[in-house]
Amino acid sequence: MRAQTLHITGIVQGVGFRPFVYNLAKELELDGWVLNSSDGVFCTVQGSSSHVDSFLRRVSDDAPPMAVIQSVITEEIEPEVFDGFSIRESAAIQGARTLISPDVATCDACASELADPSDRRHRYPFINCTNCGPRFTIISDIPYDRPLTTMAAFPMCPDCAKEYADPTNRRFHAQPDACFVCGPRLFLNANSASADAIVPPAAAWSPEVEIDPRPHRDRETESVRSDEILATASRLLLDGRILAIKSLGGFHVSCDATNEDAVRELRERKHRKGKPLAIMVSSVQEARVFCEINAQEEELLAGHVRPIVLLKLREDVSSPVAESVAGGLREMGVMLPYTPLHHLLLSDVGRPLVMTSGNISDEPIATDNAEALVRLHGIVDAFLMHDRAIHSRYDDSVVRVVGDIVEPVRRARGYAPFPLELPFETDVDILATGTEQKNTFTLLSGRHAFVSQHIGDMENAETLEAYEKTIGLYQDLFRIDPKLVAYDLHPEYLSTKFAHSLNLPKTGVQHHHAHIVSVTAEHGVEEPVVGFAFDGTGFGEDGTIWGGEVLLSTWSSYERLAHLAVVPMPGGAAAVRRPARMAVGTMLGLDPAMLEHPGAAPLLSRLEDGEERLLRQMVERRVNTPLTSSMGRLFDAVSALVGIRDEALYEGQAAIELEAAADLRAEGSYQFGMPSSENHEIDPRPVFWAILDDIDSGIPPGVISIRFHRAVSQGIVSLGKEEAACVGARHVALAGGVFMNRLVLGATVRGLENAGLQPLTHVSLPMNDGAVSFGQAVVAWARRHEV
Repeated sequence: MRAQTLHITGIVQGVGFRPFVYNLAKELELDGWVLNSSDGVFCTVQGSSSHVDSFLRRVSDDAPPMAVIQSVITEEIEPEVFDGFSIRESAAIQGARTLISPDVATCDACASELADPSDRRHRYPFINCTNCGPRFTIISDIPYDRPLTTMAAFPMCPDCAKEYADPTNRRFHAQPDACFVCGPRLFLNANSASADAIVPPAAAWSPEVEIDPRPHRDRETESVRSDEILATASRLLLDGRILAIKSLGGFHVSCDATNEDAVRELRERKHRKGKPLAIMVSSVQEARVFCEINAQEEELLAGHVRPIVLLKLREDVSSPVAESVAGGLREMGVMLPYTPLHHLLLSDVGRPLVMTSGNISDEPIATDNAEALVRLHGIVDAFLMHDRAIHSRYDDSVVRVVGDIVEPVRRARGYAPFPLELPFETDVDILATGTEQKNTFTLLSGRHAFVSQHIGDMENAETLEAYEKTIGLYQDLFRIDPKLVAYDLHPEYLSTKFAHSLNLPKTGVQHHHAHIVSVTAEHGVEEPVVGFAFDGTGFGEDGTIWGGEVLLSTWSSYERLAHLAVVPMPGGAAAVRRPARMAVGTMLGLDPAMLEHPGAAPLLSRLEDGEERLLRQMVERRVNTPLTSSMGRLFDAVSALVGIRDEALYEGQAAIELEAAADLRAEGSYQFGMPSSENHEIDPRPVFWAILDDIDSGIPPGVISIRFHRAVSQGIVSLGKEEAACVGARHVALAGGVFMNRLVLGATVRGLENAGLQPLTHVSLPMNDGAVSFGQAVVAWARRHEV
């Protein structure tokens, strides 16, 4: 007889771990117990030595599919008397921490029951089990038990309670477990005359329906009511109406993706001109009709996260999706249903649906029913809602595959709040407040880096409020008490002002240094690296706007080895919104004679009356004209110069469309002037003169685009080889929004590998500013431990 205790940490709550342990112990004829605690799962097993050994091996090897085990600490104890094997009440330990599962897409077993007419949850829009359903979006505290979630308002009916209490059942201690009798229900509120005509008044939500606790209902009556609401919602979508649909982490705004008029109307109402929209399709097979999908992309589409996957559009077929969905690009954001409600809607409508965030552009997505009725009033014709509250706001995650690299674009639902494992252990908790655009924050504690979900652009009070609330939630749930705060050097960022408002020691971190460290720390590379931080904007230590930076970087410090030549940005932010301005400013900064070249004539002819004269005066007099070394702005300038995009309707549009226009079959490349020991600037003048010559010769924009892209990637490889040899570095780190470009990233990685260098790119975080907070936090830790 032998007895052993185990303390198991990681994502081991809300994933069916206790019933797994229970059934494994029963199978191996072991006695003992298992319980959830605030810092993981504890259990004791007792039995024959061989069976205990088997348990210790299989508790990790055969763990539930959604579990992520980080450690198993075991201790031999004296045998004692047990009455079989039991699951004990959860135990809360003051100050202890456990990890929480992100929300999980509907599993195959639940999807099968959803479609089975003989199942009591047939077509129930909130079916779930221990392998799927809401997790982080509904939890208010740990341990993860129903009273500490937004499901506390829904007392279980006898049938659900029986499943919940049965360790052999798939729904044992599934905290969101429910059915038509006892669980959340659908509501449909009309918001236009056309919707009013067909939406039954009894379907509407109002605050009065949210009685706590909710009463039980008749299953048959509720099933019929639910199907009537779904049928009406489907009819509205098929009639070209726009709906707000409550999902896991917030509302979507949705319409028929094959209806051009509906898509254009959605864009107009949502003030989302030009920017691509994501769609939801019923299956991978449906997506293959109009998209190219490789094995990695299929796995991402159909996995347990189900993010938006950016897929290349097929050129050999005509797509059924409205042309304006993709905004004229060669790729489209596609996702599969990840909630039972999505499965039902896609099945009933029978067409792809636009699924974009439920907000006015630049605001946080709506999560609360009453809030949505007000904020989305001017956008949608009807609201398809439910009464399960959302405790934590989450956007959909976005990923893309470049070569064999899975590149996160936006890290949110399904990925956060799972932490990154640190290559060191912190002695104090650290908060890093992130940047202005694509903001995230990071909390370091122990060996964990909790990088928040995508917060958004920190440009208004609503987003700041959501940001502060989410920081508080993470600190409470993960028992983190920061003693140091790191921030971006830009004095006007709301995230920087928030950091300064805290009564904590502070560390300012340069934006591009944080970018590079965010990559190297993901890989655990502490030694000096050559880092290319290419993006649109970052406050430089010399007061200019950086963004084309080559750094020799460690975790605590950096040296600026080289940078893109500095050029004026006439109007500052106005030059970002109008790339034509940026093109004129760039040429005035590089060589004013460029504006006399015949190749510049098409651009100048498109300027407004007096605009060229005004821009010349602004640059000459340095009036509202900051200087920048940004590679992102150089992409904007080229896009305008070749006639692709003069006015940007959304951030990054000019560069994105320049990439989309590239003719991959064309030959040739331009070449940047490389830095020297006397001059540390990367010189774009040879590139611009060559572009002007090509425009004057009638070379198509697509050919110019690919030649420019090759110049950028070849310049990185050439300079990377040279600088790495000079400083003795083995690694070249790539970071910043420019590397969201498939052409630049793919060619650069291949070129560096062929040169015998080891390129480092992000694994779990985006290339864009969504990763900066992680870099800030690591820099703050490293400086604290400098000798």
